[in-house]
Amino acid sequence: QVQLVESGGGLVQPGGSLRLSCATSRSITSILAMGWYRQAPGKQRELVALITTGGSTNYADSVKGRFTISRDSAKNTVYLQMNSLKPEDTAIYYCRLSSTRGIYWGQGTQVTVSS
Repeated sequence: QVQLVESGGGLVQPGGSLRLSCATSRSITSILAMGWYRQAPGKQRELVALITTGGSTNYADSVKGRFTISRDSAKNTVYLQMNSLKPEDTAIYYCRLSSTRGIYWGQGTQVTVSS
């Protein structure tokens, strides 16, 4: 019943920027946190950034200073602004929503950083 719709993935050059968006298909309540995870081929899915209901944020060390997570509560949308992209950022990026009803994942969007 809860669906996450992601957009913004694509191909960018090293040093470039990209903004990912993740919106819920309908308004929901009792959201605890929203975050972004990524998974490169042959690797475990890892946390990139998250934002809590109180506005607190956490980032993986590898993206600190380059990525910014934000949320539009009215639209139930979370964003990931990615700057100074590096080839090692190449992965499938997944949106994750945590609520009192459970955990929900987006379908994933491919981000490729290459010259």
